[in-house]
Amino acid sequence: MATRLKKRTVVIVGGGLTAGLISRQLTAQGIEVLVLERGGNSSNGAAEKLPNQRDELRWDVRQGLVQDWAVQTYSLRHSRKEASLPVRRMEAFLPGEGRGGAANHWTGITWRWAEYDPALRTRLESRYGKTAIPAEVTVQDWGVSYAELEKYHDLFEKLFGISGKAGNIQGRIQPGGNPFEAPRQNEYPQPALELTEAGIIFKQTAEKLGYKPFPMAAGNSSGTYTNPDGMKLGACQYCGHCDRFLCEAKAKSTPELLLYPVLLERPQFEIRLNCHVLGVDYDRDGKRVTGVRYLDLLTGEEYEQPADVVVLGAFTMTNAKLLLMAGIGEKYDPVTGKGVVGRNFCYQSSSLVNLFFPDRWINPFLASGCSGVNIDEFNADHFDHSGLDFLGGGAITANLKGGLPIRGRRVPPGTPRWGTKWKQANADWYAHSFALTAQATCYPHRENFLDLDPSYTDAYGQPLVRMTFDWQQNEVRMSEYVTRKMEAVAQAAGAKIVGPAVPRRGPFDTRVSQSTHVVGGTVMGADPRTSVVSPHLQHWDASNLFVVGASVLPHNSGYNPTGPIAALALRLGDDLVRYVGKPDML
Repeated sequence: MATRLKKRTVVIVGGGLTAGLISRQLTAQGIEVLVLERGGNSSNGAAEKLPNQRDELRWDVRQGLVQDWAVQTYSLRHSRKEASLPVRRMEAFLPGEGRGGAANHWTGITWRWAEYDPALRTRLESRYGKTAIPAEVTVQDWGVSYAELEKYHDLFEKLFGISGKAGNIQGRIQPGGNPFEAPRQNEYPQPALELTEAGIIFKQTAEKLGYKPFPMAAGNSSGTYTNPDGMKLGACQYCGHCDRFLCEAKAKSTPELLLYPVLLERPQFEIRLNCHVLGVDYDRDGKRVTGVRYLDLLTGEEYEQPADVVVLGAFTMTNAKLLLMAGIGEKYDPVTGKGVVGRNFCYQSSSLVNLFFPDRWINPFLASGCSGVNIDEFNADHFDHSGLDFLGGGAITANLKGGLPIRGRRVPPGTPRWGTKWKQANADWYAHSFALTAQATCYPHRENFLDLDPSYTDAYGQPLVRMTFDWQQNEVRMSEYVTRKMEAVAQAAGAKIVGPAVPRRGPFDTRVSQSTHVVGGTVMGADPRTSVVSPHLQHWDASNLFVVGASVLPHNSGYNPTGPIAALALRLGDDLVRYVGKPDML
């Protein structure tokens, strides 16, 4: 029997980036917020203190800051014709565990998506005609414009002290920045990070080929910084331990460092750790939710937490799972194309090519998570797709994130996988190689979706989220095109050995690290027939339920999604201030 607790004003499921940003906006206006987070607190622990902070086995290989796959995983099938199987080892994407969520172990790469991304369907139809989008590719507009989100992008970048170089300030293209970026009101809060040797080589090559290279925008602090809330960042030491690690120098922008210390000082804020949310309570007749149920993982006690407002701010799969289990919204049906919950599930189609320079010292251990250089000429719809048999594209990057001793081993094609020759190749090439990567779009397809697995359950006895996903022809053709463009850049760089450059092809393999970005399942839009939530992230079938995070994005860009996710969360925080004062449809 669950213990019923005192009602709270706003309850947020998931204690990650979005919860922190929403809570910042709400508590600043005196509104009470309770956050429920299934993990604990890693701050001031081994994860951010030397020498344990550099333990690659613990944090990288064994995913110490990531969801425990033995407790809760997902199942996968590549089509509706296959039987699903549980994923036992996940590398493709890494849900966070603990206060701060995945934005604690993130690399720090920060993008604003293209100005046309929130109106992608309108953009593609206006440029190429309505027949250019195949019927099975279900891209759609978000119902909100980039212009509406710009001030929230700006606020997030200031809160997180993002280092970078603007390419478009108030419509004026800036030398040294990305000429394709959406217009911004201000320069980045901090200058860009120092270039690595790999970045210098790539930049010189790209310029020689007539492209416009620019430094990657980074949640790695290029200097000491104090944000608008008085939270401080130290300067990056270029130690190469960003991705999947906390930062011992406190130079990586994380919720644990920049949001939760402020919130914990506010009397209106509470976070309960080690609390796993089991479900959302739904009044179908009243079209409202009444609260959530959760399990205290330390005591084993179950609680019922009533709320005036519930926000689902968890990982992509969890947001969809909670709606599917509660029956809030119509479940997506790939046969008819009707229904919305689980629709538009997307990953990212990435590829790479290795370069080997016997006469250049690359020194991969001198790096940050975002010490990269990019070109954007072949990303998204920045180039003309007329006459091509695909839509979308990818950013091409030289981002040397660090030469970790276990994973940071790049050897030429044909090298034996073990033995004396393998050891010698490691010694010869460790300091003389790097990779170019193409992080590319993934547009939604009618056959890629999420639902509840009918056969497998997690440690709590609840059904696993089932992924039905594989690379469809649009992404296969797009990856072939972008990978060949990337290979041409690699060949022009003067490396002794290049390759192989392998485009993304099926089947989708969760054991391979490609990016960590999955979106969709609870997508936003102006039409309730094709979206779970409104442009203000309010559920169409429950007026006091809101959903935020990557799950609301209707497609995946060739950029990391953190920027738009953060902007949408800050905007939702402001919307909820108004909603709490006068509950209604926003």
